Amino acid sequence: MSATRRFHKVLVSHPGVPKAALDLLQQRGCETIVCESVPPSRAEILHKVPGVDAIFWAHYQPLNGEILDAAGQQLKAVSTMSSGIDYVDLPEFKRRQMPLGHTPSIVKNSVADLAVGLMVAAGRHFHAGRQEIENSLWRTERIDWMMGQEVRGSVVGFLGFGGIGQAIAKRLQGWEAAKIIYHTRTPRENPFGAIHVPFEQLLRESDFLVVACPLTAETRGKFNAGAFKQMKTNCVFVNVGRGGIVDQPALVNALKTGEIAAAGLDVMTPEPLPADDPLLKLPNCVVIPHLGTQTMQTTIEMGLTAANNTLNALDGKPMICPAY
Repeated sequence: MSATRRFHKVLVSHPGVPKAALDLLQQRGCETIVCESVPPSRAEILHKVPGVDAIFWAHYQPLNGEILDAAGQQLKAVSTMSSGIDYVDLPEFKRRQMPLGHTPSIVKNSVADLAVGLMVAAGRHFHAGRQEIENSLWRTERIDWMMGQEVRGSVVGFLGFGGIGQAIAKRLQGWEAAKIIYHTRTPRENPFGAIHVPFEQLLRESDFLVVACPLTAETRGKFNAGAFKQMKTNCVFVNVGRGGIVDQPALVNALKTGEIAAAGLDVMTPEPLPADDPLLKLPNCVVIPHLGTQTMQTTIEMGLTAANNTLNALDGKPMICPAY
């Protein structure tokens, strides 16, 4: 056991962190100080964080200067147990040169599986079809009833083509899409023959348009009323990025007026979504409660990655997944 780690204290901000991650920290000589409140209590965190050497942040409360100040000057590292870090005051971390880790490479597979599911569920009217059954409107006599959109022969577009976007594209190999296009700041090498295009072309050409990018100042509200007006009327819009990337009232209007055909959403604004939100009243919108990483395998891997980020930083080594 490394003597340099024996007395390190690590604050764990949520009691639901996988046991494997806590065991790893403890086996490597760390004392874990676990916050017990669910939902996490900021008061409890601020009470327990003073004097710790590292923070294992496992929820989406703001992670900012208030937390860093409360921890104290001896704080050496912070790692989140998440891919997105839009709740982190990144400029403040950079200003203080505080090592920050996250877990982006871990979530790509579970999120990609779910994204493909949303493409099919929204494109083939799973939600609307169930409503038709419940309302005794199942039409066996109509040949054109509940016609949907296939991936086969379609142009699949991505906003963001990093680990998650490419994991989705990988899963679509063999689905016979006509073309894969994507928009990012700069072109990315990829084995899928995906073509880098301007944002406006992405809007105009996509039959399925998948949002798989982080929420940043550049992407916030990017899908607004003007964007939806440029999209195909048969387009299926899927968001597994962040809700803030979409102007939600504009999306509701686009779905109501037929500017686009359907949407499949794992993320929205706010979260949790109120039960009376207009999105939930739309038959052509499949909404699920941010389930992208909700598998035991992925959650354990995220926890272990965050723990190893922490341990590496405490040893003066680079984190496995640094945030910057």
